[in-house]
Amino acid sequence: EYFKRVKAVEFTINCDDGSNTNLLPEADIVLIGVSRTCKTPLSMYLAHKGLKTANIPLIPSLAPPEELFKIDSSRIIGLTIDAENLVDIRVKRLSMLGLDPGESDYTEKSKVYDELQYAQTIMSSLGVRVFNVTDRALEETAQEILAYFRR
Repeated sequence: EYFKRVKAVEFTINCDDGSNTNLLPEADIVLIGVSRTCKTPLSMYLAHKGLKTANIPLIPSLAPPEELFKIDSSRIIGLTIDAENLVDIRVKRLSMLGLDPGESDYTEKSKVYDELQYAQTIMSSLGVRVFNVTDRALEETAQEILAYFRR
């Protein structure tokens, strides 16, 4: 059990934020979603439960990796969030980094709506289960995902 978790954490670190997409077929779970939907923290939480978890950011200007469309969609989880909530999170994130949120389309409402719509289109085309992370604790979402995979 311990070694399974260690391998899962190693795998998850190697497959964070769209890295090493050639390893997607080995993943127990693949999380997809726009920036700031808790993909990395959720991935690490699930890895500590022994699940090899990869995560892929969905970015409108960048096509998702081909490998994503070749794996069983039942292993893919989409993450979404309320647009207003996402804007607030991104504004705080940029401010924390010492950047001016007003100087970036990363926090522009219309761009955020477009991003979320793009992500929803990808998730729908893959036919994946989508979880809304708005105002949810990381552990809450993780438990829902774990319950989904146990069924």
